[in-house]
Amino acid sequence: MTAARGTRLSRRSVLTSALALTACGRGATRASADPAQAAARRGPVPLLRDLAPFQIGTEIVSDDFGPGFDAVASTQFSQITSGYELKMEYILQPDGRLRFEGGDRIAAFCAANHQALHAHTLIWYIDNPPSFQKLEGDRKAFDAAYGRYIQAVAGRYAGQARAWDVVNEPINDDGETLRESIWTRNLGLEGHFIRAHEAAREADPHALLFVNEYGLESNPKKRAKFLNFVEAMLKRGVPIDGIGTQNHVNFELPPGQITAALRDAASLGLPVHLSEFDCSLQTDGPSLMARPDRLKAQNRLYREALEAFVALPEKQQYAFTIWGVRDKDSWLRTATWVKDHTDAPLLFDDDARPKETFWTLADVLRGR
Repeated sequence: MTAARGTRLSRRSVLTSALALTACGRGATRASADPAQAAARRGPVPLLRDLAPFQIGTEIVSDDFGPGFDAVASTQFSQITSGYELKMEYILQPDGRLRFEGGDRIAAFCAANHQALHAHTLIWYIDNPPSFQKLEGDRKAFDAAYGRYIQAVAGRYAGQARAWDVVNEPINDDGETLRESIWTRNLGLEGHFIRAHEAAREADPHALLFVNEYGLESNPKKRAKFLNFVEAMLKRGVPIDGIGTQNHVNFELPPGQITAALRDAASLGLPVHLSEFDCSLQTDGPSLMARPDRLKAQNRLYREALEAFVALPEKQQYAFTIWGVRDKDSWLRTATWVKDHTDAPLLFDDDARPKETFWTLADVLRGR
């Protein structure tokens, strides 16, 4: 992705745009069969952040800043997850220099709009930076560079980041093994994880430290391995403050699987972040289901996800985060493997108007 577009809107102009959004949102969604719900949809668009007793979040990249985007992202959500501008792939340059422009823009956006910053992510198995490749085989030098990187990045946002995803996606899809990477080759399958969490705690003692994983709702074997791994790390004294379960799902996911995964995630007693929710209308294979029926199934899954999160013990409700603001910003539109570029997995359409998925979450938060 390219550098961020445009300049930051003033708070006044953002709120003015939000009022325009409220007006154009009326009647933007399909009418509800419930008269009370239909009346609510004709009224002013509520702010999810005002309805939720916990943090309600979204993911952003600063490339998307602009009037329509900012109006929604700044007013509807109380927490922001950095999409990629706090990942190593963005920060660490081939020559070893660190760049923070994107991360700084996101942190400033959060500060200007009184939002918490959930920083994503310090260590990811996908990364294989040249500056670390040069150190392979020299464990001492590799370990020192690893620690310096985490200290520099987490330290820069100390006092700004509410939390960090420290190690992202540590479990293989087979549900039996830990992922291997340049980090595990040089610091050990468990050693790199422990080192990362310890360095992050040292860099920012007040940030909550999460371990984040995908597929926990659809792969029970992987979920069990993940939870067993986290429990083992906790018993060894590794500083882990919360669990992130991503929940990138599609409309075909059977009922109850999200609920079961969240219940299991909460079993360790840690705060739970439903961290990257979206619901795709695409499938891996053929499907005979018409789009209106896919949309109904999508709304059911949105409802299940939030109801299951609300059912967790209050002290474990860290945040409920949607992975993107408008449909056109979603990775499900832009990823290289995407075949259907009409996917609509989020709460707001391409023009930042609230969809039925938005109203579904509003209904749950209002107890309907």
